[in-house]
Parts: sequence; C-alpha cells; structure tokens
Amino acid sequence: MSRPTDSSSTPTRAAVHGSATRRSAGWRDRVGAYVALTKPRIIELLLVTTVPTMILAEGGLPDLWLVVATLVGGALAAGSANAFNCYLDRDIDEMMNRTKRRPLVTGEIRPRNALIFATALGVVALVWFAWLVNVAAAWLTFAAIAIYVVGYTMILKRRTPQNIVWGGIAGCMPVFIGWAAVTGGLSWAAVALFGVIFFWTPPHYWPLSVKFKQDYATAGVPMLPVVATDRRVAGEMLGHTIAMILSSLALVPLAGMTWVYTVVAVGLGGWFLWLTVAMLRKAQGRTRNGPGAMKVFHASITYLTLLFVAVAVDVFLPF
Repeated sequence: MSRPTDSSSTPTRAAVHGSATRRSAGWRDRVGAYVALTKPRIIELLLVTTVPTMILAEGGLPDLWLVVATLVGGALAAGSANAFNCYLDRDIDEMMNRTKRRPLVTGEIRPRNALIFATALGVVALVWFAWLVNVAAAWLTFAAIAIYVVGYTMILKRRTPQNIVWGGIAGCMPVFIGWAAVTGGLSWAAVALFGVIFFWTPPHYWPLSVKFKQDYATAGVPMLPVVATDRRVAGEMLGHTIAMILSSLALVPLAGMTWVYTVVAVGLGGWFLWLTVAMLRKAQGRTRNGPGAMKVFHASITYLTLLFVAVAVDVFLPF
C-alpha cells in the first residue's frame, strides 16, 4: 500500500521553480549592479577612439588579437576607474537625482565590496596589458586610472570648476594606450589625437552639467555651469572647440592624412563650431533660437565618433 503524501511538507514543482527563478533573478540583479558600477556607456565612448588610433598607428589593420587584447584591457581599466569613482562619490551621488539609483546608493552593493571589485579590475587590467600587450601600454593604463581616481575624483572634482578640463586627461589616455599597444611608444600624431579629445571634453561635458546644474549645486560640486554664467560657459566651450578643430587639423601633416580626412575634419569642426557659436549667441541674449544643452551634448558624441571613423577609413584610401 502506498503512503499518503503530506502536501503541506512536500514542495510542489511550482514552488521549486519559483524559488529557482528568484535565485536566478537575484543573481542577474547582482551581476547587473556590478556592471552598473563600471558605467558601461562611458566605456563604449572611450573604446570608440582606441581602434581607429591603432589602425592609424599600424598604417593598416593591426593584428586582430592585439586589438581584442587592448579593448578588453581598456574596458577592465575604465571599469575599475569608474567603480572607484562610484565608491568615492557615493555621498554626493545620493544627493543627485541623476545618480541616486546607483548600486552603492541603493544598497545593492556594499562599499567594501565595491572597493574590492574596483581594485581587482584594476589589477587584472594592468597584468593583462603587461602580459598580453606591452609594458608601455600597462604604464599608460596605470596613469589613466590614477588620473581619473586621484586627480579628478579625489582632488579636482569638489574643488575647482576646471575639474573636467584637467580631469578629462584620463579620457584622452585610450589614444596613447592604443598607439603604444601597436608601436611600443608614442608620436606627435598620437599627441594630436590626444589634443582632440582633451579640448573636446569640456564642450561635451559642460552641456550635460547645464542640464543637471541643480543636482551639482545641491551636492556642492563646483561644475562650471554651477558657478559661472551661461555666457561664460558658452564662451569657454567656444574656445575649447576652436582648439579641438586645430588639433584635428594638426593630424593632417603629422600623420599624412589625405584630403578626405581633411574635408571631414573641417566639415565636422565647422558644424560643431556653429552649434557652440549659436549657444553663445543665445546666452548673450542676441537670439532666442539657439541649440539646447542636450543637443550640443549629443552632437559632441556624433562629432567624435565620425571624426575617428574618418581617421580609420583614411588609412585605407589609395591616394
């Protein structure tokens, strides 16, 4: 005779499946929270500049494995720097609407765990570069992480409205890293590309700061739009834009670029210059029909992406 089952003590298939689903969802949420610490959307933009730089340094297609190794190492390094930033800025992130849902603010990840994670990513990135790419790229990677974490996050961000100008050097380093990965060193062409990104960074980031000006003011972060008039912000953006265009054109003689790249650089530069001039005119009250801050922000991403695509394509042109 079979024994009767006790339905109150025996888990049903639905209960077991529900428990497994919750565990799976919990695991995915935890992984997603750690990924969020690395700020993957920022990493994407950094890597956009790396591959064209490597193509230019090689004068053609670099070894595919070298490209993959450099991109993976760059993603690990950028993720480390961004995770350190989240750890160090968790107090001000809590005050800002834009950042209040980050994992350290919501409690999804403990500060100690975030610090361990950031450190581990950084160590792996440096070992990765030294072992699979070269020592020069590893040292440049270390410099990039240090500039962003110590220079920008710990020293400049809360102290000066020029924080993004000098802290932005970290965002220029993928150009140097990509060039060194191919050649083992640097060149004046790499410096010109570095200059493009250096002068591009303020006109890219300040419009975002304009949109979230109240957030930064509440958190006590002296971004330029918080402490200066719209007219001064637009004026400084214009100055950086002009320097950015000149840097992009300096690449022509330094790297032997063709007329195709030259036309693209002039066209893109003229377009972005027009946007910053229109923004300044609007800030001066000379017109009401100027571009909004976020339009300039998105335009800056388009500018940098297309310019570096032109760098890569130009290498393969037969003239």
